[in-house]
Amino acid sequence: MEQKIHQGRNVKRFREMLGIKQEALAFDLGEEWNQKKISLLEQKATIEAPLLQAISNVLNIPVEAFQNFDEEQAINIISNTFHDFKDNAVASAMNYQCSFNPIDKIVELYDEKIALYERMLKEKEEMMERLERLIHKA
Repeated sequence: MEQKIHQGRNVKRFREMLGIKQEALAFDLGEEWNQKKISLLEQKATIEAPLLQAISNVLNIPVEAFQNFDEEQAINIISNTFHDFKDNAVASAMNYQCSFNPIDKIVELYDEKIALYERMLKEKEEMMERLERLIHKA
């Protein structure tokens, strides 16, 4: 029996790996989204293609990752690779050359979170201004 990929669970996994809260994802998806809708979305086995594309754009992760990632299969591959090559595992890890500067990635993620915070703060300020205008009109 072939195990079906659970797209909602994959959205949750990648979102959590990126350190993004449901509220932040909802904010980036638009006004009709909130934390509760994201929670329900992450329980869905299959997500509509346009919505999956929107999530892909927000998280900057290819749609195929949500459609094809199988955690059990990944664990089996890692486990089998480790057991098959356990004598060389430590040597391989010691010779690993990182293809990016981890500090640059941390700074990049930090900058993205600051930009998100600034967008949320600006949205709050605009909402307060609208409320003040409505109060003064009443």
